[in-house]
Amino acid sequence: MRSAPTSAPAVAFLPDTASTRQHIGAWSVLSVLQYFVAEAAVIGAWGGPQPYDRRTGYISDLGALHCGIYDGRDVCSPLHWLMNASFVVQGLGMLLGALLLGSGLLCVAARAGARVQPGRRKPWQAAVAVRVLTGAAGAGTMIVGLVPEDVGSGWHFVGALMYFLAGALALLLLGVLWLRQTPLGWFVLVCGLVSLAALVTGGLTGLDVPEPGTLERLMGYPVTVGVAAAGLVIAQRVHRHRKEERARVTGSARA
Repeated sequence: MRSAPTSAPAVAFLPDTASTRQHIGAWSVLSVLQYFVAEAAVIGAWGGPQPYDRRTGYISDLGALHCGIYDGRDVCSPLHWLMNASFVVQGLGMLLGALLLGSGLLCVAARAGARVQPGRRKPWQAAVAVRVLTGAAGAGTMIVGLVPEDVGSGWHFVGALMYFLAGALALLLLGVLWLRQTPLGWFVLVCGLVSLAALVTGGLTGLDVPEPGTLERLMGYPVTVGVAAAGLVIAQRVHRHRKEERARVTGSARA
C-alpha cells in the first residue's frame, strides 16, 4: 500500500530585482533629495524684511504665493513656485516608489543574496504596509505643493500631516524589517523615531516653541533622509542583481 504523496518543500525565491520596474522605483525614491537643493535656493531668494532662519521659519512659508503678513509672520518667497514644484516632485518620487517597488524586494533588499521565504507572512505584510504608507506620505507632500498655505484651504495642513505621520510610520516599519539585514536598518528606524517624536511634540505644543522651524524640520527632514537612504539600499541591490544578470547572460553566450 502506497503512502499518500507529501507536498514538496517550499523553495525560497529571489524577487525580480533586475527588472526595469524595480530600477525606476528605486531611483524614484532617491529623487526626494532634490528637496534640499530646492529649499536652499528658495531660502537664498527670500524677500522678507528679515532673513529667513531655518530655526524659526516654517517650511510652508517658502511656498506661500503672496508677500505680506500671514498668521502673524512677514512672509515673502519670490521662488515659491520652485518650492511647491519640489514638494510635488518629492511626492511623485515617493508615490512611484510605492507603486513600482515590489513587497518581496522590500523584504530582502538590505541583505545581499537574501531570498524571500514563502510562508513568512509578517515580513510580507510589513513590506506591503511600508508601500501603502510611503504612497500616502507622497500624496501628502504633493497636496502641500499643490495647495500652498496661504490659499485659504485646510488641505495644506492635511497634506503636511499625511507626509509627517505616514512617512515616519513607513520608516519605522522598514527599519524593523531590515534590522537583522544591515546596520542601515537602525538608521532608517531612528529616522522614523525622530520624526514621530517631533510630530507628537508639535501636536502637544501646537508648535508654540522657541524654534518652531527646527521642530518642524525634525518632523520632515528625517523622513526625506530616511526614504532616500532606503532608496539607496534598494538601488544598490537592484544594480548588483542587474550586473549579475548581464554577466550570466554574457557567460552563457560565450559558452
